[in-house]
Amino acid sequence: MTRPDAQPVASHYIDGGYVEDTAGAPIPVIHPATGETIATVHAATSETIDRALASAARAQTEWAARDGADRGRILRRAAEIMRARNRELSVLETLDTGKPLQETLVADAASGADALEYFGGLAADVTGTAIQFGGDWAYTIRRALGVCVGLGAWNYPTQIACWKAAPALATGNAMVFKPSESTPLCALKVAEILTEAGLPAGLFNVVQGAGEVGAALTTDPRVAKVSLTGSVPVGRRVAAAAAGNMKHVTMELGGKSPILIFDDADLDDAVSAAINGNFYSSGQVCSNGTRVFVQDGIAERFLARLKSRLSNVIPGDPLDEATNFGPMTTRAQMDVVLRHLDRARAEGATVATGGNRMARDGFWMEPTVLTDLTDDMACVREEIFGPVMSVLTFAEEAEGIARANATEFGLAAGVFTRDLARAHRVARAMQAGTVWINQYNLTPAGMPFGGSKASGIGRENARMAMDHFTEAQTIYVSMGRVEAAF
Repeated sequence: MTRPDAQPVASHYIDGGYVEDTAGAPIPVIHPATGETIATVHAATSETIDRALASAARAQTEWAARDGADRGRILRRAAEIMRARNRELSVLETLDTGKPLQETLVADAASGADALEYFGGLAADVTGTAIQFGGDWAYTIRRALGVCVGLGAWNYPTQIACWKAAPALATGNAMVFKPSESTPLCALKVAEILTEAGLPAGLFNVVQGAGEVGAALTTDPRVAKVSLTGSVPVGRRVAAAAAGNMKHVTMELGGKSPILIFDDADLDDAVSAAINGNFYSSGQVCSNGTRVFVQDGIAERFLARLKSRLSNVIPGDPLDEATNFGPMTTRAQMDVVLRHLDRARAEGATVATGGNRMARDGFWMEPTVLTDLTDDMACVREEIFGPVMSVLTFAEEAEGIARANATEFGLAAGVFTRDLARAHRVARAMQAGTVWINQYNLTPAGMPFGGSKASGIGRENARMAMDHFTEAQTIYVSMGRVEAAF
């Protein structure tokens, strides 16, 4: 299949247009399916970072003063453009990440468009409260924070850019967005589309670079908020740096999420959910349910059905819509997964299926299922972020809940049972930001998403996200005279 040209117009998008800065270090863009370099961008220098922040600060004040309905119309127009160009954007996402086009056509730009549309509809409805104090009263308004920084991960570059930009822009903020240096291409197209939709220059800027660029943005005094999607170790560093300057933060971090499958569950649904929660995007999803706890009574049938279904995996050219399983996005992450598998074998895990690198160019891993596990094994405790499922068994509900919660993470969980009373009871007992009942990993724009414990702070999506991009100002109104002791 012929591969489209992936080279962007320039490395950065600032103040309404493309900007090149060849003084910055070159960043090769590697196509994960082949290992080939398909484009090159340059990291932002301090001058480029300053230009992005200065234009954002300049544009934000006027933007915040505009009518919310006007802001919303621009975001909804951007959503329409994004949907009209879904295939073009999906192809770019596939080149950037290696995810199969079969997947990106429905899960990436489409999700970004949903966020732009959803928050575009809410932009006119940023409300406060009124409180009576006898004859006096007070009211609150929600004020935009100012210049926000978005730091993206490499697994969903288009979606993450939109999930952060949409609520920020809807509530009157500006955003400087830094995509992952591994997937730098897609956010530039989001910026292009926002400009075409009528967004004033400077309100959504994209700068490239690795950790040092993110650190420069995070610590700049002009920045009021940092929203990161990334790993727990990176989140801790970014949150600490932001907290030192009293900045607002949203941290959407990693997890080691459990799926509890009870004896009475619909077996096919449970297997489908386990596949989606471990092998979609080649396992590179923060909320994946990588600890699959299966009640004793159906454990053998579950494993047999799972192995049978995995025979339907079709690796191949990610641009071929028949391909349903793609490569890892980076060589570095593939190596992380291989080291985890070596350790799992050394600790006594059984590789029920998969477990190896595929004999193909690029960064390909077999879908892998591990069994004969104990809860203290590294493969059960640590986030692997690859196509590796750990299958464990449990006897009783209380045991399943206790073991599911015995982790520092708390991003997500799943419960599969036909007993709805048990489903709700177990869901409430899960120490996780999102729990799916008889489903897994669906994240509509109208549903809050985020973690508890080490998996993050704050929420993305839904009306709740708008509170994270605004702050309350209280105004007290006296209706009487002012008294004083002297």
